[in-house]
Amino acid sequence: MQWRALVLGLVLLRLGLHGVLWLVFGLGPSMGFYQRFPLSFGFHRLRGSDGRPGVCGPAHWGYVLGGRDRGRDEYEKRYSGAFPPQLRAQMRDLARGMFVFGYDNYMAHAFPQDELNPIHCRGRGPDRGDPSNLNINDVLGNYSLTLVDALDTLAIMGNSSEFQKAVKLVINTVSFDKDSTVQVFEATIRVLGSLLSAHRIITDSKQPFGDMTIKDYDNELLHMAHDLAVRLLPAFENTKTGIPYPRVNLKTGVPPDSNNETCTAGAGSLLVEFGILSRLLGDSTFEWVARRAVKALWNLRSNDTGLLGNVVNIQTGHWVGKQSGLGAGLDSFYEYLLKSYILFGEKEDLEMFNAAYQSIQNYLRRGREACNEGEGDPPLYVNVNMFSGQLMNTWIDSLQAFFPGLQVLIGDVEDAICLHAFYYAIWKRYGALPERYNWQLQAPDVLFYPLRPELVESTYLLYQATKNPFYLHVGMDILQSLEKYTKAKCGYATLHHVIDKSKEDRMESFFLSETCKYLYLLFDEENPVHKSGTRYMFTTEGHIVSVDEHLRESPWKEFFSEEGGQDQVEKSVHRPKSHELKVINSSSNCNRVPDERRYSLPLKSIYMRQIDQMVGLI
Repeated sequence: MQWRALVLGLVLLRLGLHGVLWLVFGLGPSMGFYQRFPLSFGFHRLRGSDGRPGVCGPAHWGYVLGGRDRGRDEYEKRYSGAFPPQLRAQMRDLARGMFVFGYDNYMAHAFPQDELNPIHCRGRGPDRGDPSNLNINDVLGNYSLTLVDALDTLAIMGNSSEFQKAVKLVINTVSFDKDSTVQVFEATIRVLGSLLSAHRIITDSKQPFGDMTIKDYDNELLHMAHDLAVRLLPAFENTKTGIPYPRVNLKTGVPPDSNNETCTAGAGSLLVEFGILSRLLGDSTFEWVARRAVKALWNLRSNDTGLLGNVVNIQTGHWVGKQSGLGAGLDSFYEYLLKSYILFGEKEDLEMFNAAYQSIQNYLRRGREACNEGEGDPPLYVNVNMFSGQLMNTWIDSLQAFFPGLQVLIGDVEDAICLHAFYYAIWKRYGALPERYNWQLQAPDVLFYPLRPELVESTYLLYQATKNPFYLHVGMDILQSLEKYTKAKCGYATLHHVIDKSKEDRMESFFLSETCKYLYLLFDEENPVHKSGTRYMFTTEGHIVSVDEHLRESPWKEFFSEEGGQDQVEKSVHRPKSHELKVINSSSNCNRVPDERRYSLPLKSIYMRQIDQMVGLI
């Protein structure tokens, strides 16, 4: 009988404590037992009084994930003041040192191979023995991937001597005339995008990052970008929908046994790089095929929900994967609708993005109308059936962490704050972001973390939007976690298991091109990216692109029609020499990007206190 009395006493004590919290801090019932059992996760669509989806504010996610409130005074002590300049400089140097350690070890132990194995200090290239190993072969093309992908990071960090050395190495040693079958999407965002970004840095008359010019430079990087793009063009041929094949062999074209199924993001996220190339060359071919693919996918969206699936048959146009969400298979499709408009000013891109965003709010956003008030669970974006809008599963993947950053670009900062806090709460729990997290079971479904940049990217953009020091603390936490858990003998390694922190011997190229870059920029307030007066945008691989009027000049708009498209592709086989290229160098600013002033107001302290409650920091 004594144990029953003891249990009853503990239950009454807990109820009493919750009552005190309710009265003193106004936490309410949702911070108690209700949030500890989030199994009825608001599977209805919430709308405001005007019939539109509600706008999200901060949520109490950390408590759901195991956090505790330790009082308000500690919040004021930790976050109300400015992040000390000395600490910011220390974190900036730590981020730069992280990049240098990974880059130097790649150059010492892996170059000219594609990637570094940081545990055994060796290089990694395509898996020739197992062509079905797509995890490796889709990405690694035997073209010094990590070096190419890191070029603009060297420039942004102001390392002109190493940037110039790296560019010369790329020009002299990298060739795309290789018997490598690669994914069109990965080759485009990692290699083509980096070549174009570095070319524009070299030819920028203002040279904001220091002297990044190359003696006797004759547009070689642009020529290489054009050569690679021509080798990717066969993916767009012999497809009945205009949606490209997922893979090409750089020597021979589309493999005879090629898969007719591709993901929406892979086929629909080529327009930024292909569009820049077209406008620099004055050749509409590349933008035309990329834009045709986007329109083809867009025309296949559901008539009822406006949503797209994640896998489509390129010959029939039938949806093989009917899941609609914000993560793998769809993420960068939405991102590039908006970024294509920012770069090129084509109104149809913005119209498609606005319609897609509305469908996302209508069908993917679940939970209460506002994050920090009202009944029900905090908002979350879930995976649904594209035709019915019904929930398909109860997990989110780490790629979805890019979405708060995208929301910043359109000015939906409140919702971005809320969603970012959810992903950061997961990071706080594990010291990393598992590849998949089951929000109903409150546990990872897929346990590895390959050093992805998406949460860092959103943190950086939210800091630029709000200037709230909370996000500097988030960045410091991420930096310290990476140092503690992922550093290996010769670089930084993928976490095989976010709980036991075991490692895999791989450092993907995006760690240097994105993760380190965004961490560095977060703490480098005086960087030319923030001070030069030039408007910049980042591609989905984190490559920097200046936004100016020259990229908005499109003399071939009238040719963007369904007629003559195949002829456009077939006529593009000519590969001009460097002196034949028509180059458009940019130096002017653009006034048509979203106004950064609308994001400059600091957040109220109550917002940040509630975010702290989410992640269990106080």
